[in-house]
Amino acid sequence: MSLLATKHISKHFDGVAAVDHLSLEFKAGTITGIIGPNGSGKSTLVNLLTGVLPYDAGTIVVGDAVTVKNIKPYEAEEYGITRTFQDVRLFEQMPVLDNILVVLTERTVFNALFEKHSQFHLTEAEKVLKRVGLWEKRHELGANLSYGQRKLLEVARVLAMLTGGGQEAEIILFDEPFAGLFPEMIKIVSEVIKELKGHGKAVVLIEHNMELIRGLCDHVIVLDAGKLLAEGAPSEVLANPEVIEAYLGE
Repeated sequence: MSLLATKHISKHFDGVAAVDHLSLEFKAGTITGIIGPNGSGKSTLVNLLTGVLPYDAGTIVVGDAVTVKNIKPYEAEEYGITRTFQDVRLFEQMPVLDNILVVLTERTVFNALFEKHSQFHLTEAEKVLKRVGLWEKRHELGANLSYGQRKLLEVARVLAMLTGGGQEAEIILFDEPFAGLFPEMIKIVSEVIKELKGHGKAVVLIEHNMELIRGLCDHVIVLDAGKLLAEGAPSEVLANPEVIEAYLGE
């Protein structure tokens, strides 16, 4: 079942196509990898899907029938879409635990800091922080975490969105979640991504590590200069001579 699709979506910067009439589909219970050389349109596509950037032409279809024209960033959650960023975005001056409670309670930063939280929310926060190995850091400020820990906290925030009070995320987009991680952290994030697939989520993964793409993805999309170069099973796509030439430089 398709949870998210694009139909001839395009985005131009100064007359140059960053995304050029892309028609793609992201299915439930599937991990889709998006690869391509730098500047191929990968992150731009994710920004279009989550409303960070408006698109110039085309449409986005959520679920079976909801056609959306230019999602606003604050509307993405309403459509069951969430994401991580290459440049991690946390509440720097809030403790790790409160970074999770803000998501779980859908409250303002002020309320997250000063209101008493229910035992349910505290239990869920403990669960997701233990899942990514950050429970012992729960009282640390976000600003004091290492780069890898910050990325793990962002993954924990995604998990919190699955148990919070609002619209449950069904489509999760990971923008280079493994960059800069130690092997044990890569293992944690890989397991979380597999679990999301097992729960029927549509997972979209932008990643440069081909071994991770081979090991995690059911389907791979290759972009080059904003256009669709190839798509299919990882073994087929990564053996495609055009992909090897464009992406791997061989």
